[in-house]
This record gives sequence, C-alpha cells and structure tokens, in this order.
Amino acid sequence: MSSVQGHADSSPRANQSSTDASARHVHVEHVMGTVVSIDLRNCARKEAVSGTRSVVRWLHEVDALFSTYRPDSAVSRIVRGELTPGHASAEVAWVLERCEELRRETGGYFDAWATGSLDPSALVKGWSVQRAADALAARGLTDFCLTAGGDVVSRGSRQGGLPWRIGIQHPGDRRALAGVVHARSLAVATSGTYERGQHIVDPHTRTHPTGLLSVTVCGPDLGTADAYATAAFAMGRKAADWTLDLDGYEAMTVLDDERVLLTPGFPLADGAEESK
Repeated sequence: MSSVQGHADSSPRANQSSTDASARHVHVEHVMGTVVSIDLRNCARKEAVSGTRSVVRWLHEVDALFSTYRPDSAVSRIVRGELTPGHASAEVAWVLERCEELRRETGGYFDAWATGSLDPSALVKGWSVQRAADALAARGLTDFCLTAGGDVVSRGSRQGGLPWRIGIQHPGDRRALAGVVHARSLAVATSGTYERGQHIVDPHTRTHPTGLLSVTVCGPDLGTADAYATAAFAMGRKAADWTLDLDGYEAMTVLDDERVLLTPGFPLADGAEESK
C-alpha cells in the first residue's frame, strides 16, 4: 500500500479546513470500500472546500455506478443481465472498454472477469481518483495529494516547495516501509495481499499468484498504474521482467524472499532526499 507519510491525517478531526491560505486543508472520506484522503496545500479555504466537495461527490457517484456490493449499481445490474454495457452510462462504457484494452495489453493478466464475475475495481479506483485530481487541477489548484487505499496521485508540492513524500508499505511489516518516493506530479499504485488478503487471481489459472509480495507502479496516470500493478502481481515472479518493458511507467517488485527489484527509472528516494 502507498501512503503520504507524515502529511495525511486520517483521524475524524481531519474533516476540516483552515482559514489560512498557506495551511493544509485535509478531508477524509469513507467511500468505495476504502478511505480516501484529500490533502490540499497553498489555496484559500473557499477553494479547498469547493474542491473537496466536488471530489467527494464524484467518488460517491463512482461508487453508485461501479460497486460490486450494491445491488442497484450498474455493474451489479450488468452481472444479472438487467443492463447491457451498450445501454450503460458513458462512464461505465468507457471503463469497460478500457478494461478490455488493458486485458489485451497485459496478455490477459488484467481481466475484469478474472474471478468469473464482472469486477472492474482494479481500474475504477485509480481511474476515479485520477479524474478527481484532474478536476482539481482544472479548478486552478496546483498543490495537492489524493490517497485512496494503496493508490496515490500528487500534484505540485507540499509546504516550502518540497516534494510529496509517498511511503510504500513493507509487505511483511505494517509498521515499516519498503521504500519512499519523492513526487511532485506522479501516480503511485501498489498491489499486494496485506490490504485485502488474497484478492488477486491469475485469470489464466484462476489461482492466486505466488512468488512475490507486492508490486508498486509509478507513472502519469493512476488508473493505468493501478491496472498495471494488478496485472504484474497476477503474473507472479514474471512480473519483474514484464515491468521492464512498460512505456512511461516504472515499477518496484518485492519477491517472496524479500528481494527488491526496481526498473531503472523507479523514483526511489535516496538517503539525501529523505533528510529533506
């Protein structure tokens, strides 16, 4: 799981905004079966409140459309045969088409039907958070970080012009980090078993993959990074070689013997950067 270390307050008191334009404006929302943290910097309270409300409203709309747990969602209705993708909303049609593109691109390792029933969640969370970030940027907000479970998208910087510090949780120790990424405008997605257990299936064998503990993918788009991380984890030990050929995305793979394999451009912070 990726998280903004030391900069995202997930307690109930975080649902507030300051009147100081230079202060943090943090909101925490429970939606899509996870916790979403919205951390805004260098903006006035009015802008922060308006932007936060738009993000929250959008994410709840996404949940209503794509939740596999809500019987009235579009996804549930498609599974029951009550709705065809062609008659679904534009957002649903786009997501299902993108899922099919990713299935072909990953050799079938990313598959919204991997478990035998439609579940596009491995794309939807990252895609929706990326859309939220793009909407905030369109409003003129320049410095913020959105965190949803194991997914993070950042823009600009935190206080003092410093980059965002995104911690990647150690897959074997919830109190430790496997690494830290310093980012200004970057999406980071991690797939593993420590957040939701054995939820990823190899679509080719319908079994849980073995040989690795987690895969983290960084790049410009969170939906794509999330899907790539899911596909790579489903591959098992083949993941590290596959991620070497990703165009515009970098990866960190932690094997089950705790070896860490990085693609050449993975933005892992070094000791000097960590002291900032």
